[in-house]
Amino acid sequence: MRKATQLAGAVCLLVASVSGMAASVLAAPPPERYLHVKVEDAKEGESVNVNLPLSIAEKILPTVNKGELRDGHVTINKSDLDGIDVKGLLDAIRTAPDNEFVTVKQKDEDVRIAKSNGNLIVHVRSTGQEKQNVDITIPLKVVDALFSTAKDNELNIGAALHELSDAGDALLVTVQDASQHVRVWVDSKSSSD
Repeated sequence: MRKATQLAGAVCLLVASVSGMAASVLAAPPPERYLHVKVEDAKEGESVNVNLPLSIAEKILPTVNKGELRDGHVTINKSDLDGIDVKGLLDAIRTAPDNEFVTVKQKDEDVRIAKSNGNLIVHVRSTGQEKQNVDITIPLKVVDALFSTAKDNELNIGAALHELSDAGDALLVTVQDASQHVRVWVDSKSSSD
């Protein structure tokens, strides 16, 4: 009986160790996420493609100290935010149900700001002389990360990049006018094709 118990214990240890090894082999690291920016200018016949792994972008960002960008933070002119509690505003949006919050229709421009499925959505349609469409869809977790610094007039770009790595595939920004088309998105593909 004692040998049977020892044998059963040895079999259990063997099964547990094989299961643990199989789990570690099967639990591969998540795929690298890429930030893509594609700018096409039909009028000039030019295009720019950027395909940057988010892990590299997070490491490079703190090394750039130029203009308003310092140590992964962008400083916003305080007068642009004067009298606005951005963090309170974001908390209100985050806790509100999905909704279209603002709709502005003017003679040659329509603006729509909404929340849907955990995303902040901004659509601008300009029908004036310079026709332009702007579509922005940003996960609220990324927006929260942007405003996560202690200073009210800074955007934390590094924290936003980190949150984008967990956000899944997402088309973030498109801008289209008569000759230019700009797209910014995140996915697990290393190229923009």
